[in-house]
Amino acid sequence: MTTTTKSHIRFDWAAKKILRSKANFGILEGFLSELFQEDVKIKSLLSEEGNKETQDDKSNRVDILIENTKGEIIIVEIQNTRELDYLFRVLFGASKAITEYMKEGSPYAMVKKVITISIVYFNFGQGKDYLYKGQTKFEGVNQHDIFELSDEQKALFNKETVSDIFPFHYLIRVNQFDDNAKNTIDEWIYFFKNSEIKDEFKAKGIAEAREKLKTITMTSEQLAEYQRYLEILSSNASIAQTINFEKEFALKMQKIEIANNTVKKLIIKGHSNETIKDATDLSDDEINKLRNELNDK
Repeated sequence: MTTTTKSHIRFDWAAKKILRSKANFGILEGFLSELFQEDVKIKSLLSEEGNKETQDDKSNRVDILIENTKGEIIIVEIQNTRELDYLFRVLFGASKAITEYMKEGSPYAMVKKVITISIVYFNFGQGKDYLYKGQTKFEGVNQHDIFELSDEQKALFNKETVSDIFPFHYLIRVNQFDDNAKNTIDEWIYFFKNSEIKDEFKAKGIAEAREKLKTITMTSEQLAEYQRYLEILSSNASIAQTINFEKEFALKMQKIEIANNTVKKLIIKGHSNETIKDATDLSDDEINKLRNELNDK
């Protein structure tokens, strides 16, 4: 029998506010290991000095900035508020991380690999899937071959492919997930969407997440902030629902108006109720109402 354990704290809020401490590396390492399909070990959570906002500099707004033991920088960003230009923000974040963690005077071969992970709770772009990954490849225009590194470059860069140099991006569209966890990364995405962990889930780090988010304690200030966060999410959901309803209602009324105008044209041309009913599926009462509107003009 399938049972679930309800988390007391949403993962998206906890990741932003609580899971940055070294004591919780196991949770993040588990999620990253399942996403990358290889074991990931976190070296450190990087300083947030790079996120300072000045009059002359665009703030690099990220939730978690990680350096793993391979020297790669991993950006984890969780986004609830809809932004049409979100993909540009992903690009900016990766570019900013590359420049901030490049020492002045260093050769370009010292540029760190950047991986971005976007856990997004709104619809953006188009696509049927809920998990996308993207990397840079160069394909020959004429020969259609893939541009590769030379043996010397592989030795110098400690990279195997050109795509290993450029940023790698993951997009997780949480709302698109159908709640059918087919593998271990799906278990994490189910958790992101529902704040629940089924007892049979076996993904790395997810058992630790279950226990940590069930038992974690918050200060009164954190609890108040968390309650405000939930209220904002509810408010945003209500606003989105209202906007969608209004759009659907306006479209429905527009269709009704077009249909009614068509029926009026048929009435003016002298067509009988029977003919109009066959063409429109309207009832006699509905057709007669439109006849009366025409007569009243």
